Amino acid sequence: MNPISRKLATLAVGVATAMSAASAAADEVPYSRVADMLYQVMSADREAYTRMVVQRLTVDEEVITASEHFEDDVALPLPAQMFRFGAELVADESEDFSYALLSLDPINKKNGPGTDLEREGLEFVVDNPGENFYGEEELGGERYFAAVYPDYAVSEACAICHNEHKDSPRTDIEVGDVMGGVVIRMLMD
Repeated sequence: MNPISRKLATLAVGVATAMSAASAAADEVPYSRVADMLYQVMSADREAYTRMVVQRLTVDEEVITASEHFEDDVALPLPAQMFRFGAELVADESEDFSYALLSLDPINKKNGPGTDLEREGLEFVVDNPGENFYGEEELGGERYFAAVYPDYAVSEACAICHNEHKDSPRTDIEVGDVMGGVVIRMLMD
């Protein structure tokens, strides 16, 4: 197993473990608090990878590039890809919990809002910097708690990648801008 796959597996196990604990405590802890804790872990891992690996190696030291085609090139996976890989591993382990990185202006159209609540949450975090959005929705006959957190351009590498990508609908992103949101969804009892 390569170091990136090992990191993804470790992250997925950690999130799945957190989800199990969250599910067991759902009657005692508000869904919003559980989502906030899960987001803190996700956000910290994403930011650490972005700043300590991608920013340092691609922009600061110019040792390697980061590319959405990292498997074909000698390149690092993009932070959004690392996030998605973890989300996919969690989705394989749990039907009660999911998360995704979405945007009103996605580079990949699959990463746009898929429900009215996701659109509402993404619009909210863009219009209200520093605030989170919480709501409930029904999907497939099941009730879900959903939380949307702002996804910021945490480094120059984020802004450069988004602004220069051929499919990006935005070319004006600056460090600190909200680029989209992390959507966490939990099945309600």
